[in-house]
Order: sequence, then structure tokens, then C-alpha cells
Amino acid sequence: MALEQKLSLKLAQKLVMTPSLQQAIKLLQMTRMELQTVVAQELVENPVLEEGDETYETEDSNEESEEEEGAEAAAEETATDELDHQESMDDIDLDAYFNDYLEGSTGPAVFEAREAPPLENTLTREPDLYDHLLWQLHMSDVSERLREIAEVIIGNLDPDGFLVASKEEIQLMGWQEEPGHSYTPEEVEEALALVQAFDPPGVACHSLKESLSRQLDARAEPPDSLARRIIDEAWELFLKRQFQQIARQLDVPLSDLEPVVESIRGLQIRPGRKFSTERTHYVEPDVHITKVSGKYVILLNDDGMPRLRISNAYRRMLRSMVNDGKEADARQFIKEKLRSAVWLIKSLDQRQRTIYKVADSIVRQQQAFLERGIEYLRPMVLRDVADDIGMHESTVSRVVSNKYMHTPRGLYPMKFFFHSGIDREYGADISSLTVKRKIEHLIQDEDPKRPLSDSELTRMLQREGINIARRTVAKYRDELGVPSSTNRKQIF
Repeated sequence: MALEQKLSLKLAQKLVMTPSLQQAIKLLQMTRMELQTVVAQELVENPVLEEGDETYETEDSNEESEEEEGAEAAAEETATDELDHQESMDDIDLDAYFNDYLEGSTGPAVFEAREAPPLENTLTREPDLYDHLLWQLHMSDVSERLREIAEVIIGNLDPDGFLVASKEEIQLMGWQEEPGHSYTPEEVEEALALVQAFDPPGVACHSLKESLSRQLDARAEPPDSLARRIIDEAWELFLKRQFQQIARQLDVPLSDLEPVVESIRGLQIRPGRKFSTERTHYVEPDVHITKVSGKYVILLNDDGMPRLRISNAYRRMLRSMVNDGKEADARQFIKEKLRSAVWLIKSLDQRQRTIYKVADSIVRQQQAFLERGIEYLRPMVLRDVADDIGMHESTVSRVVSNKYMHTPRGLYPMKFFFHSGIDREYGADISSLTVKRKIEHLIQDEDPKRPLSDSELTRMLQREGINIARRTVAKYRDELGVPSSTNRKQIF
């Protein structure tokens, strides 16, 4: 069989992700804080890009304004070799231009002497549960062997303060320190008792029952107290809130259980919670919606975003360079940086335009919500906005990701306005968020001693014409963080 080589033409279409398109997509889904970091990094790495000052004017202000408006045209111009070579590099004093960046620059250092803060006020992070327990361990007068085992136990606590490793596993961890010599059960028990005596009470336990018992020890609760009897003898019934059966089993009046149960509820079910290092994340809205003269106005939040422009000095330098010899590499470098700067400016402008279009579509379609509240929030999906503004759903999804909108009704994530609808026997579909609000109101108005079950909530909603299943009601109730009717029932 002979092989034969041929030349043939083939016409095909394919989608090509250009660098500028990739950059625009990447910037579109960033938060404003992430975008500020990217722009600041680009200002450092790209010498052609600089931050403009709207209040600073020079004789060349008109020229700079024209260059900023024609950034794309400038990039295309530099892509060709049709540059004006009348100016000479001799006209540019490079030493003076880069004087501030030359090494060994001698000049009077101007600074303001300030008193440094105390060293103890310069902590990099707040102490967590591990640091708190380790500090108590180092303050304890124990042997090195016992301190070593206690450090292993502290290192195997979860953020809530519970021990996630078994005693057998802790014994085997001694092989890591000294192969062939594991910790003895007596040593582990002694170290565990030491850690459990630390603050906070109830820490380093394997179960909630054990933790509550340790917290009762810290309260100096008598061994025969009713609280201890409930935990030791009727723990399963207590978890199921079957207080009448607890009273019969312990042979005590039901009225005597109420103060004891309230006392147990005052214990910490997560003893390490107060040492959590999670910090509050403050949100700055990307879009502001305000009402002016009866109409809603959309304002994009540009606070902290620099106004970028192309450096005029580098443009003149590029025109003066020739395209051969030693200056060819430098000229090519400046051209690439100029092209990158233009792409960034265009991508940022396109990002702002796209966010504005999406926000405008949301405001027009959710105007009833802005006027009357969440009860009038209409169902809406990404396709509704995509069809309205003539863009793809994926683009809308990137726009609303990790972005917030400040409205007259409060601060909401932009994804808040996109949710499914539920059929009604009459009228238009109702929003799932509106149904959640109805369920929340029904539960708030219920009798605490006879709480509404999921089936009863379903029937009440169906009487209002809302076609919803019981499992959907249960899902919405869980999303609202509302316990079941059994756990909401008040016995006393």
C-alpha cells in the first residue's frame, strides 16, 4: 500500500478566545476589591499605563484627552511601522526621566519621625482556641512527656472544641516522635484529663453528652442533681424533647423540669465557639439604585478605582525609535506594553457597561419589588435578563457573581433577584422567596404549644392558591433555619 501526499483546502469555522476576550471575561466576574488589586498590579508591571488625575491640568491636557479617547486607534497605529521618526532619542533626557529610580541616587531624605506602636499591638492575628489551650498548657507545671501528649490532643481538636481523634489513635501518634514507643493508655488518660480541665469548660470531649457533663463539673453541680440525672439517665429522651416521659422515668413533677431544662440549654453545645477567629466580612455595593423625581437611577460604584490612561512620555519615546538596530527590542517591548494597556482599558470600560446593562434590566423587571417589597418580587431567571439585553446567559451569570446592589429596600446580592417561580391557580407565578416569607409569617403567628407541621403549612398555602408540595415546604423551612414542629413545640 503506497502513501501519497496531497494538498487540499478546507473551510471551517471555530471559536477562538483572543487574549483581549479572555481578559474581559476574567475581569467581568471579579469583585470590586479583586479588580482593584489587579489594576494596582498592572500599574506596577506596565510602565506604559499610568493613573490619570482629573483635577491636574497642563498645557498638553487637550492632547492627552484625545489620546485617551483614541486609545484603540493608538494601539493599531503602533502595530504598524508607520511611525514618525523625525524626533531623535537625543531629545529625551532618560537620566532625568528615570532619576527617581536610579540606584545610588543621593539626595536629602525627607521623612516624618513618628512614634512606633507598642510591640504587643502588632499581632498578626487574633489567638484562636489552639493558641488559648496551648498557652494554658505552657503555664502548667507538668512533665515534658505529658506536655508532649497534651499538645497532640490540642492539635486534634476541631474549631468547636471536640476531639476528633480516638484514644487509640493518640497512643499510636507516639511512633512519630519515637518509633517503637507509643504512648501508654495511662499517659493519654492523664493528658486528656489535663486538657479537659482547661478553659473553656467542656473542651476536648468526644461527644456532646460528655461535654455537657464536663461543663456541669465546672459549675460544681452536685452528683445527684436533676440536671446530671437528665444527661446520664434520659439523654436520648432529652434530645427528642420528650419531657413528659423524662418526668415519668425520673419520677419527678413536670413543673420541676422546666428550670433544669433551661439551665441545661444555657450550656455551650460548641465550647470552642467563642474563640473562633472568623471575622465579619463587610460588603461594598457595586451598584447603587436611587429614586430621583419618581425614576430609578443606576450609579456604578467607582470608589477606589483609578482612572487609567496611556503614558504620553512613552508614546513620544516610541515614535522617536527606529525599527532596527539596538532600539528594535526596546521598541517591540513598548509596543507590547502599549497594546496590553489598551486592552485593559477597553476591558474595564466594557465591564462597567455590561454591569450597567444587567442592573438596568433587573430594575425594570423588578420595579414592583422596589416599590412595594419582597411580596411583589417576580420570578426571574438568567435567560430573562440575557434576552432583554441581548447577551448570553453565561455573561449575565459572570456579571451577577459576587456583586451586590444597594436598593431602597436594602443591600442584596445581584443573584438574589434570580430564582424560580411557583405556579398559582390564579394570577401570575409567585416567587419562591415570597413563599418563604409567607411560611416565615405563618410560623411566627402559630401557637407555640401547637406548632404548625409541614403538612398543615402546605394546606394553608394551597388554600391561597399556591400549588406547592409538602417536601418543598420542608426544604424552604430548612433554608430559613426554622426547626421542625417537634423541636418548636413548647411543653412548659
